[in-house]
Amino acid sequence: MFDEKIKELKAAIANIQSTITTKTAEIKDALEADDLETAKALKADVATAKANLVTAQENLTMFEDALTTGGAENKGGQEVVTETQTYRDSVNEFIRSKGKMVNENLRIEGKDEVLLPMNEVTPVNPETDGVKKADVKPISSEEIIYTPAREVKTVVDLKQFATIHHAKKATGKYPVLQRATDKLISVQELEKNPKLAKPQFKNVEWTVTTYRGAVPLSQESIDDADVDLVGLVSETIGQMRVNTTNDAIATVLKTFGAKTVQNLDEVKKLLNVDLDPAYNVAFIVSQSFYQILDTLKDKNGRYLLQDSITSATGKVFLGRPVFVLSDDVLGENKAFVGDFKRGVLFADRKELGLRWTDNEIYGQYLQAVLRFGVAKIDEQAGFFVTYTP
Repeated sequence: MFDEKIKELKAAIANIQSTITTKTAEIKDALEADDLETAKALKADVATAKANLVTAQENLTMFEDALTTGGAENKGGQEVVTETQTYRDSVNEFIRSKGKMVNENLRIEGKDEVLLPMNEVTPVNPETDGVKKADVKPISSEEIIYTPAREVKTVVDLKQFATIHHAKKATGKYPVLQRATDKLISVQELEKNPKLAKPQFKNVEWTVTTYRGAVPLSQESIDDADVDLVGLVSETIGQMRVNTTNDAIATVLKTFGAKTVQNLDEVKKLLNVDLDPAYNVAFIVSQSFYQILDTLKDKNGRYLLQDSITSATGKVFLGRPVFVLSDDVLGENKAFVGDFKRGVLFADRKELGLRWTDNEIYGQYLQAVLRFGVAKIDEQAGFFVTYTP
């Protein structure tokens, strides 16, 4: 009897809850349609349904309490024996009674909270029943990026700051007007003009060297690549050009007079005394030398290396621009301090970037050709400095 009544009440509760859900949705539709009369009528129906739901839930609770208290006598005077409840049934009763019905076999976790072990309700062994990455491998794939990321590596092209001579021959001489040291002579009125010293010229000899190389690319690799393969290889060749010219220029810089400095005062002496004030001095430093400059401070604790919008590199030290090269090019704690344009001649003969198709290999060749020479112009224009703290 109790079982049938409980089932009947549960069915009634489900129907009332469905009615409340439907009516609530209809109220929303009526309000959106600006039908206030219909909305009010539906609201009254929902209120009635909620009252019926409370009554039905109370009746259900009463029957379930009678069923779980150890049995009740039926009309014939016989005891109704209740069946043993599972943990799942106890949890359901706890939920339906909103925490009022707590059986001894329930594990309580805090106030009005029952601990629900998943494996007791739905037995699952994660090691055997779980879905692992290996199980979905046939329907999953790896993410592959087909656009290569460029390595962040700033390289200063020193060629643009040297004295560039567009050479037309493989060898030659570049005349340089030397700085005048003579003075004018004082004379009396109407006296003849005295002779002046002749301009002094110095011929800087240069020789062009050829640097070249080629990269063969198969036509298949060009056709099947997801990016512009030819453009990527051309970009790499361009970086090689800069590395080549910088290395040749650095070799000449190392031939200038050697100096060793140990502190900031000696660097200032180099600028103020050892170099002629007429020179436009700059610092071409290795990374390790740059690190030293970046940590030097004045007596007030202010860093001497500063940002500058007027400098070609954006950095100045003691008012002079700073160019940074790798230690592999200049050496550890090495720098050229002086007038770079006055000190270095770059005889630019030819720069080619060729690309042609070779039918024999079904592919293309990318060739780079550099013909240039580097020479020292003015011995006194700078020094090759080593910083030894």
